[in-house]
Amino acid sequence: MLKLLHTADWHLGKKFPSFTKEAADTLMRSRLDVVDRILDLAVRERVHAVLCAGDLFDVPDPLPVWWKELAHRLHRRANDTMPPVILVPGNHDPLTADSVWWPTHAFRARLPEWVHIVDRDDFSFALCDGAVIFAAPCRTTAGQNDLAMALPARAPGDAGLRIGCVHGSTFDLKDWLMNFPIQRDAGERRGLDYLAIGDTHAFRDINADLPWPSIPTVYPGAPEPTAFDEKGAGNVAIVAMYAHGRRPIVVPQRVAYWTWREETCRSLTELKGILALPDLERHVLRLKLDFTVSIVEESEVDRILTLLRGTEAAHPRVGVLERVDTTNLRLVATDPDAFDANLPPVVLDTVARLRKVAEDAEDEADRARATRAISHLYKLLQRVDTGAAP
Repeated sequence: MLKLLHTADWHLGKKFPSFTKEAADTLMRSRLDVVDRILDLAVRERVHAVLCAGDLFDVPDPLPVWWKELAHRLHRRANDTMPPVILVPGNHDPLTADSVWWPTHAFRARLPEWVHIVDRDDFSFALCDGAVIFAAPCRTTAGQNDLAMALPARAPGDAGLRIGCVHGSTFDLKDWLMNFPIQRDAGERRGLDYLAIGDTHAFRDINADLPWPSIPTVYPGAPEPTAFDEKGAGNVAIVAMYAHGRRPIVVPQRVAYWTWREETCRSLTELKGILALPDLERHVLRLKLDFTVSIVEESEVDRILTLLRGTEAAHPRVGVLERVDTTNLRLVATDPDAFDANLPPVVLDTVARLRKVAEDAEDEADRARATRAISHLYKLLQRVDTGAAP
């Protein structure tokens, strides 16, 4: 059996401008940390090669901190029995004269000998028992050539395992120009047994619904998600190959630390349920509140959001809270039991007058201001009652 680990779309150096600097730095560092987990998995699974199908950096000439740290993490595995690692330039990090992949770039000199850069259009790498990897790099950020169809065809009488590795898109959308389009049957037409590709960030075998001899043509997905809409990201592919003419077994293996989750809570109960999510500390969360609360319930909402965000004295319950949208959190001031009947008469009279404005005012802005004033008064009394500073 020949065993491969197929990965792509690391996007080292990717920025996260919608997050706070602290959160953005955490997510950026996690893109390097997942490389360690990928290589650990390769050693545990005893794979014969690691195929990295493009967009390993987010740009072709990343800041030195990124390529130096990647080279360092590769080099510190000198005592491991590492399989060959094949790095393919993608459309985000194409092979250009100013890229990290160029033969004269300092990054190349720092790589261990078991790391191989696809810097030729006719790249090939021999594995055990006549198996061969064929690969081709992206040389520009955009293009219309099918790199898979540019790989050499199987020669007559060749019964060895042949693996292709390129970067590009297999989606065929009407009136939509795709970068480096890959034909769905490219693997079969070139006589491959497996076609490793990168570009889409979710795990997908585009030929999974077709019978043999359709060739597995697989996106492993980004090993760490990069956005909330990337469903199915966070994996690599483990590929077991037995013989030419027999369909490989392809299994997704999760390696991501972070789970990105976008939630709309339509009740206080649903918001409380967020606190009960398993591994909440490993979530990147975007939250939208769309329900109505009384002034007492609003205090409970504030308590839950404080637990999620954390304070100077308490760690946040959620790993990264990107945003809480309270635009549709509606407040009503009709709770009759919110205020203690033993409060001073002047306070109770103020509450009654504000409630009347909140209920009877014709102007929406006046009603909203009165409701908010009641809420502030309630929270002030709560802080006084607990001994907290007003």
